[in-house]
Amino acid sequence: MNNETETQNCDFTSDLKLKGFKVYQINGDLSKIPVYSRRDFYKICINTSKSIIQYADRGIETDGTILFFGNPIIPYSWEIVSGEHEGYACVFTEEFLRAKDRSDTLHESPLFKIGGTPIFSLCTEQKDFIDSLFQKMIKEYETDYVFKDDLMRSYINLIIHESMKMQPSENFFKHKNASSRITSLFLELLERQFPVETKDQPLVLKTPQDYAQSLSVHVNHLNRSVKEITGKSTTAHITERIIGEAKALLQHTDWSIADIGYSLGFEYPSYFNNYFKRLTGTIPKSLRV
Repeated sequence: MNNETETQNCDFTSDLKLKGFKVYQINGDLSKIPVYSRRDFYKICINTSKSIIQYADRGIETDGTILFFGNPIIPYSWEIVSGEHEGYACVFTEEFLRAKDRSDTLHESPLFKIGGTPIFSLCTEQKDFIDSLFQKMIKEYETDYVFKDDLMRSYINLIIHESMKMQPSENFFKHKNASSRITSLFLELLERQFPVETKDQPLVLKTPQDYAQSLSVHVNHLNRSVKEITGKSTTAHITERIIGEAKALLQHTDWSIADIGYSLGFEYPSYFNNYFKRLTGTIPKSLRV
């Protein structure tokens, strides 16, 4: 990375933290946009190119125009294979979208959730419409309009809603009973522990009992609720999340395997190795290039 790019990234981060929002156009023959990292902001990007997106522990190849949703929980990198590319992007903090109590869309939407693939291939009509929204955002971003932030939130929510209409109806989740609510709280509490940012502070919540205590419910009630709503056990959710984080850390950090294990709540490297091998069929070292 050259000094000019580093300066641009520094200015970009500073601007985002100051305003909580930024919108910009993407064009040129750059080979990559932005490098892998664990960010503290959400991103919506429309891009026309042939690309390889590394999303969590998966690689996704795209060709044409796509709409991408990134979030602070799941790290990713984006390699432009075709050289030429064009599009638009906006980044924003959760606090920015929460203003005026407009956070429901973000939390209800499957677009930013773990386990999904937040990439949509767009037809010409869809591309033109999303492009027009970004163009309006860029134009308004430079104005002194008093309610500019509200306008930007409206554009973001419109893009989110247009994308949600592309999702099958079964991907939407409504809270209808106590089991639904307790499951939602459990899943939210689970995600709060990730991504792991330091190797010096191990996970606090590691077992169903830990989560039940934090939620002030009996562990049997938690287990029944989670199983009823999701079809999977509380332990399965915790295990899948830990394994997913372990893979991301193994592939995208230079931490030692012992440090990764410790950060995920394993006091000894042997415990982490045995746990990882039992659930994945391979040892942690095999994911290291």
